[in-house]
Amino acid sequence: MPWTNASRQRLKKLFLEGFTVMDVAEPLASFDAEKPAEEVRAFMDDRCYDLVGIRRDGVVCGYARRDELGGKGPCGNYLHPFGPDDLVADTDPLQKAIESLSINNQCFVTVLDRVGAIISLSDLEKPPMRMYLFGMITILEMLMTRMIAECFPNGSWRGHLSGGRLEKAEELQRERMRRSQRVDLLDCLQISDKGQLALNIPWYREQLGGVGIASRKAALKGLKEIESLRNNLAHTQEIIPDGWQRIAIFTKRLDLLLEEL
Repeated sequence: MPWTNASRQRLKKLFLEGFTVMDVAEPLASFDAEKPAEEVRAFMDDRCYDLVGIRRDGVVCGYARRDELGGKGPCGNYLHPFGPDDLVADTDPLQKAIESLSINNQCFVTVLDRVGAIISLSDLEKPPMRMYLFGMITILEMLMTRMIAECFPNGSWRGHLSGGRLEKAEELQRERMRRSQRVDLLDCLQISDKGQLALNIPWYREQLGGVGIASRKAALKGLKEIESLRNNLAHTQEIIPDGWQRIAIFTKRLDLLLEEL
């Protein structure tokens, strides 16, 4: 039961155009290759920069690491050329920056085909990235809710939940109704509960297998991690560095999953 093509296209538009790498990028400080390494190192120490760009003929053609700029001579002697995984375009979606950072913890941004900005892991704490991640989790939950409603009509999903989990949902529903909120019981389930229900749907399990989640155990573990990430996002807790690998894996898999649904 895939989403309609219109729904899928709206999702793609939201994530491809709503947030781009420039929403979290910072200008890249750069120096001519002839600049003395000692001066560049002092500049980086003063500003706590780990990387700077190196220019040749006015064009940034590589970068230098602060921890390597300890000797004499020009900073160009310490130049590292950009690798293919280091670069993303300024108009690329945030997912591209996440993928680049997941490879070697650095990401440089090109503007009009020239390197002019940088994204570090700490930049992923910025509001645009947190909004992006929270939105992806919300869409995943909406997707599971819709599948459960379609595959378990008339509330038949209740038989697949423990009495304790069902009681928790009923408590939340009563509280929302007390506040004059009309809400279905299914919407009162935790995301981990919805995930367990969705795993009873063969089509959904097949899609999970296609993005590298091959077992029920792996899927349940992933759901717990997603729930933890969402809680950290909702309560403005740090998500980097402890949750970095979880974020990289989750966003890649969800990106692939949305392509299939």
